[in-house]
Amino acid sequence: MMKSIKLISLLFLVNMAFNSDAQSYNDDKTSMTNFIKRMYNNTPFDGVKVVDDYDHKYVISVVALEKAKYTSQSTMNRVAQVKAQQQANAFFNGSTITSDLIIKTSESKKDSAQVVIETTELIKEQSSGFVEGMELLANFDSADGTKAVFIYIRKLEGK
Repeated sequence: MMKSIKLISLLFLVNMAFNSDAQSYNDDKTSMTNFIKRMYNNTPFDGVKVVDDYDHKYVISVVALEKAKYTSQSTMNRVAQVKAQQQANAFFNGSTITSDLIIKTSESKKDSAQVVIETTELIKEQSSGFVEGMELLANFDSADGTKAVFIYIRKLEGK
């Protein structure tokens, strides 16, 4: 009889330990999601930021896509995931940026004294590497409803 009471008590304590951790994790995610949504709605941004709470540091990658450009939700989700990984990769591993300025001049056919100057700037960013562990934290529509905003998050080691 005494062994069964101890066994039941032990199972009850183990069950409580697992349930309390799961609720705490979900509460932390909900709080983080609400914080980042408020931050985005105050000042919309795109890209990577480091956010920290009392215990941990996180890297967030925010991607805002125009909903009208995508025919299906799955395509938009995949584009957001790849873009978030690309942003995080450039943040962690760095990137090489090159810029070319092309200046094209031509004379007007009507008036040979008039010169038309056209400038074009080409900017290319190249990075290599792989960032794993980016998790979709939330997605929502922007305040004006034209963009879908995706928030990806990754916990950094140590504080």
